[in-house]
Amino acid sequence: MINIIGLGYIGLPTALMFAKSGQKVVGTDYNTDLVNSLSKGDLPFEEDGLEVLHQEALTNGITFSNEYQKTHTYILAVPTPYIKESKKLDPKYVISALNSVLDVCDKGASVIIESTVSPGTVDKYVRPVIESRGYVIGEDIHLLHAPERIIPGNMVHELEYNSRTIGADNIEIGEKIKGLYSSFCKADIVVTDIRSAEMSKVVENTYRDINIAFANELAKICHTDNMDVYEIIKIANMHPRVNIMQPGPGVGGHCISVDPWFLVGDYPDLTNLILTARKINDSMPRHVLGRIRDIMREHKIKDISKVGLYGLSYKENVDDTRESPSLQLLERMDEHLAFGVKVFDPHVNKKIVDHQYMNFEDFLNEIEIIVLMVGHNHLKDNMDLIKDKLVLDTKNVYPFEGVYKL
Repeated sequence: MINIIGLGYIGLPTALMFAKSGQKVVGTDYNTDLVNSLSKGDLPFEEDGLEVLHQEALTNGITFSNEYQKTHTYILAVPTPYIKESKKLDPKYVISALNSVLDVCDKGASVIIESTVSPGTVDKYVRPVIESRGYVIGEDIHLLHAPERIIPGNMVHELEYNSRTIGADNIEIGEKIKGLYSSFCKADIVVTDIRSAEMSKVVENTYRDINIAFANELAKICHTDNMDVYEIIKIANMHPRVNIMQPGPGVGGHCISVDPWFLVGDYPDLTNLILTARKINDSMPRHVLGRIRDIMREHKIKDISKVGLYGLSYKENVDDTRESPSLQLLERMDEHLAFGVKVFDPHVNKKIVDHQYMNFEDFLNEIEIIVLMVGHNHLKDNMDLIKDKLVLDTKNVYPFEGVYKL
């Protein structure tokens, strides 16, 4: 039996996929309402293919509980936030889950950390906890790190077809766990040491963050000199060795916007490029705010409540708002006492900010400027409804003339 700890955006799909593949699975989370909902067949968030996967897992006998189980394999998929002041990882959730596992597990159990962690986290925080409890690592407890590699909006597909990395102290144990993941993962699975597994995941997201920062800096340069950044990127990308990403209103989610800070926090004297990229991407909501100000001045609009943000999630067609650029922008507005901006997102069905609308037409009736923060399919299907608005398009999705860009 596999006990998966943490039933959020990573733990839940992973638990369901293991169950679908024939493994006996118990998903554990401290949230009693979540556990009860999952047991009844209800999901806590939207995701393509997840509902079908959930039903298949229930048919195969997956169970959900608030209690940690006595079993041979534990997968920890709990949050790993960073401390904003120091930019270092906060390991509190990993340590708490680990202690709860050690309270119930038998000797010989494998503990797999799927949560993304900074390089050295296992040596610095995890091993000392296990050893302080009197366990011998490699005999009483087998320790592994198998960082998740999926993205909201395409989780089910990526669980099956993205390659995986398993870090282990013991290659034989690593190969055994590789066999476990192979029950559903059809891509390559690499077995390596734990520190290499830690570093590789953080490096992947840092690479993307740096490339996005380059695109965002280009957008600022082109705006300053009245050039079309999208046309320039399109032409540059015709070169066979150039692949510039698209600029945007900021970087959100729990991976790209967070993981690079782990390296900055741990290696402050060696991460000049990474730090600069983080600063550029974090500056984009403020840049969007400046563009809103420009449009308001040009059209002599003095009431900020006539501005509406379309999109609260951090990416298209999901309800995940973690580190969302829209939320970052609202925070900047709050700092400048700019209250009253309207907000709408078709995927976010719970009210999480002030002046959030649940009906698109009601939202449009109250605004003159619409800022496209996320290019949901819903927006693309309703473009005609916003043709009479002043449009600031931060995602390059508006197809009509007269649009303002980054």
